[in-house]
Amino acid sequence: MANKDYYSVLGVDKKASADEIKSAYRRLAKKYHPDLNKDDKTAAEKFKEVNEAYEVLGDEKKRANYDQFGNAEGQPNFGDFFGGNGGSFSGSFGEGFGGFGDLFGDLFGAFGGRGARTIERGEDIDVQINLSFDEAAFGVYKEIIIPKIEKCLSCQGTGAKDGKEFSQCSTCKGKGRVRYTQQTLFGTTIQEGPCKDCNGTGRIVKEKCAQCSGKGYKKVTKTVKIKIPAGIDNGQTITMRGEGNAPFREGVSGDLRIHVKVSPHKVLVRDKFDLHLELYVPFTLALLGGKVEIPTLNGPYMLEIKELTQSGTVMRLKGKGIKVLNRDSYGDLIVTIKTEAPKSLDKKSKQLLAQLSEEIPRQAYSKYEAYLKKIK
Repeated sequence: MANKDYYSVLGVDKKASADEIKSAYRRLAKKYHPDLNKDDKTAAEKFKEVNEAYEVLGDEKKRANYDQFGNAEGQPNFGDFFGGNGGSFSGSFGEGFGGFGDLFGDLFGAFGGRGARTIERGEDIDVQINLSFDEAAFGVYKEIIIPKIEKCLSCQGTGAKDGKEFSQCSTCKGKGRVRYTQQTLFGTTIQEGPCKDCNGTGRIVKEKCAQCSGKGYKKVTKTVKIKIPAGIDNGQTITMRGEGNAPFREGVSGDLRIHVKVSPHKVLVRDKFDLHLELYVPFTLALLGGKVEIPTLNGPYMLEIKELTQSGTVMRLKGKGIKVLNRDSYGDLIVTIKTEAPKSLDKKSKQLLAQLSEEIPRQAYSKYEAYLKKIK
C-alpha cells in the first residue's frame, strides 16, 4: 500500500513552516472532531488521518525522515516494490539494510530519484526590521544590508576559471554520486553517497576561478530593497523567495525572511485593521457637549460629542483605521468616551455643583433611580 501524503492530508505545502502545519492541524482537528460531527460517519476516520499526519509533520525529526524516506522511522520503505509486506521488511532488519535502497539507484535515478545528482537548497536568512506605527500603516520601502552566500558569477558556480576549465569526473561519470560496497553482519551491502574525488559536483577543476578560489560561491554583503505593504502588523513575516544563501553545490537559493516589529502608537491601539482610542473627557463636556481633537492616521480630527453623552459611549469612525493588506479597504477608528471627574474642587465650585444637584431631579438619573428601586 502506498504511503500517505501527509502534506495533502493537512492541506499544506511541503515547504510549510512548523507554525503553518500546527495551524492547519488545529483547524482540521476542530472541523472533524467526532464530538462535533456525530451524524457524519466519515469524520472519525478523517480525524484519525489528521492526527496521524500531525504526529509525523509536527515532529522535526520524524518530518525529516518522512521527507527523505517516506516514513517517520527513517528507513527506506520498499512496500511498493516488494508488495504488501515490503514495509515491515525494511524495518525489521534495522540499520544493517539502511542502504539497501541504493541497489536501485540507477532505476530510480532515471525518474529524478536517489540515483540522480543531489540538488541542494541554500539556507534561509532571517532578519528583523523595525518599523514605526505609520510606516506599517501606510507602507514604505526599506533597505537592509545582509551578509550572504552567492553563487560566483565569474565561474557560474563551477569553481573553474571562466566556468570552462573543468572536466567530467571519471570516478562518478559526472553524476556526483558513487556506489560502494560495505561489509556488515548480514553480508555485503551496496550503498550510495557523494563522490569523494569531486566532492559531489561531478567535475574536476583544471584551473580554479580566481574570484572564488575554486569554491563556486562567495560571501558577500548585499543591500536588499524591501517593499513593506500598507497594513502589515507586528509579528508578521515577509518572505523573499530565492534571496537567501546559495547552496554550496548545485541547487536553488534559500529564502530571505524579514520579521516585522512595529512600534506602538502613543494613544491608538491596533486590533487587526481597526484602531481603538479611549478618550477621557471632563464630565462637564460630556454633559454640555462640545468638540475634542483626536489623532487619526490622516492627521487631527475634531470629534463632536453630543450633550448628555454617557460614559462608555462608543463612537465608530468608518474608514479611519488601518488599510487591509492587499485590498482597497480600511478598518475603522473606534472611540470609547470615558468621563472624568475633577480630583479637587474649590469652595465656589462645590457651591455651584450643590446648587446644580438640587436643580436636577433625581428621576433624570434613570440608572441610579432603577438601582434604588431594586434595593428597596
